Amino acid sequence: MSETSLTTGALARRLGVSPTTLRSWDRRYGIGPAVRTDGRHRRWTPRDVAVLEAMCRLTSAGVPPAEAARAAREPGGATVPPRTPVPAARARSRAAGPLPLGDVRQECRGLARAAVRLDAPAVEEQLTAAVETHGLAVAWQEVMVPTLHAVGRKWASSGDRYVEVEHLLSWHMSTALRRRTRPPARQGDPLGPGPVVLACVPGEQHTLALEALNAGLSELGLPTRMLGAAVPAEALTAAVDRLGPAAVVLWAQARSTASLPLARHIAGAQWGVKGARRSPAVMLGGSGWLGRSAPGTLRPTAFEDALDSLARLYTAESPPVSG
Repeated sequence: MSETSLTTGALARRLGVSPTTLRSWDRRYGIGPAVRTDGRHRRWTPRDVAVLEAMCRLTSAGVPPAEAARAAREPGGATVPPRTPVPAARARSRAAGPLPLGDVRQECRGLARAAVRLDAPAVEEQLTAAVETHGLAVAWQEVMVPTLHAVGRKWASSGDRYVEVEHLLSWHMSTALRRRTRPPARQGDPLGPGPVVLACVPGEQHTLALEALNAGLSELGLPTRMLGAAVPAEALTAAVDRLGPAAVVLWAQARSTASLPLARHIAGAQWGVKGARRSPAVMLGGSGWLGRSAPGTLRPTAFEDALDSLARLYTAESPPVSG
């Protein structure tokens, strides 16, 4: 027996999968160990490990497990096949795997598998590829959000398991979004509209949706000020007074944090000289605002709707360029 061979438990820890998964791959796809002591105990050789590492990389890329197993056993099987465009009619499929993904894009399967294994390099690769292939809006709405929601449902139904999966996935999503965000530019016209302020309401810690919106607005060339998580009401009011924003986006993911009095207070803020005072448009984002509304506030139905509304608003407030 080789001294470098591994037990099933040790290999599972190395790959970030469960021993049950390794036994299932052996039974279903014939990817088993070369050595079995006493006919039962599995010992995995370096070649076995290489095949399984290839299997993990391929499934992380969204390749179905049976196809990935065939490729992993072949010479050169460790190479992830090139991505090819998927026709719209076939872009969605019933995803199988450890997370309840439902009817989603193919990319969600690989991203979910990599996240559950805590395979940070694969998660990073999948997110980067999704943004580069589909653009920010589609990558956010149809790849990142469904996968993150699936992790959240798994967490809620499994007694606080998978918290580490959600944290790792959120971190790398945030990294991908910030990488897509252009550096803030200085405001060209001091008399023009102020920036778009993005803030989570007091008590709200979830910032990813605002980070996605901030990245999308930066791609459109609109100035923003990201204030982040759980901004105290006094601090938000002070920022609005100082910046004179064209719009303020208030994010509340939980109903308990969605404060209509705060939204009305921000919408009522004014600045400027007498007779030409301005007030910010207020956009309410997040499920915490469902069933609740404040007169005069914007309530987008989707990510691209939010981008379009803010872009139109900013363009309408910009003064015409003199010829």
